[in-house]
Amino acid sequence: MPIEAINRPHESLIDEGKVVDLMKSISEIGLLEPVDLIEFEGKLYGFNGCHRYTAHKRLGWTMIQANIRHVDRATFRLHLM
Repeated sequence: MPIEAINRPHESLIDEGKVVDLMKSISEIGLLEPVDLIEFEGKLYGFNGCHRYTAHKRLGWTMIQANIRHVDRATFRLHLM
């Protein structure tokens, strides 16, 4: 999944140590657990996996493994609360 296609509607609290550890792990062995994304009206949203997402961006990687779940409007609105 292209990282640039992911919208992150909430500000993430980042643990810098965790990001550094993930960057090392991801660059050595790859991503072990894909991020979870929600697809609503043709757009992708990430509500978790902020450390994995951030590690990929800082490594300069343009793609990330992801699981995508299609949701309806009501379910999407619940995630925005």
